[in-house]
Amino acid sequence: MCGRYTLLADELEILNEFGIEQAIDSYQPSYNIAPGQNVLAIIHDGNEKRAGYLRWGLVPSWANDEKIGYKMINARSETAHEKPSFKKLMAQKRCLIVADSFYEWKRDGKEKQPKRIQVSDRKLFAFAGLWDKWKQEDKELFTCTILTKEANHFMQDIHHRMPIILPENQEDEWIASGKQHPNEIHQFLQTVEAEKLNAYNVSSYVNTAKNNDDACIAPLAE
Repeated sequence: MCGRYTLLADELEILNEFGIEQAIDSYQPSYNIAPGQNVLAIIHDGNEKRAGYLRWGLVPSWANDEKIGYKMINARSETAHEKPSFKKLMAQKRCLIVADSFYEWKRDGKEKQPKRIQVSDRKLFAFAGLWDKWKQEDKELFTCTILTKEANHFMQDIHHRMPIILPENQEDEWIASGKQHPNEIHQFLQTVEAEKLNAYNVSSYVNTAKNNDDACIAPLAE
């Protein structure tokens, strides 16, 4: 799964890395991005790539209650192309969710040790995400979810699931405009090769979402 992550890069780094021409409105880095918060995402609007904010926790367009979003921070890539909540989004509402590390908790007996996980050979990367627009009366929300898969060899020791991190050369293909069949997108995700990762222990300080400073990423003394 993916339940917390970081984005510490400055705005110019992000614009350059992802080929975005327009400035990011109200950009703020964060040491502890949590579900329910607004997260930086990139879509292709048919003409160009655009970066902006979506609320983390998918509220499908047909949902009666926006609170469903708290249960939909992740979507299983193995079945997303078949599920009513995600099927149409797989076809035409895909996004990149920008990050530079994520946290996962490794169970050790009764305790859970938080770890910060990074891609070894690049600073910035993107999770494969899906987004949707929800509107009810005068309220409108744009929300997203992060696709996950079975843990690779590196992650298996930490957790049985992991977010899908797109290789740099497949990011634009993921958000390419135009409708595609959900089964084609499912097959595309099967071709995504695992990025090389590294991890280190951090303090349980990160467990509290309101904690958002460099203490979240400080390596834990051995």
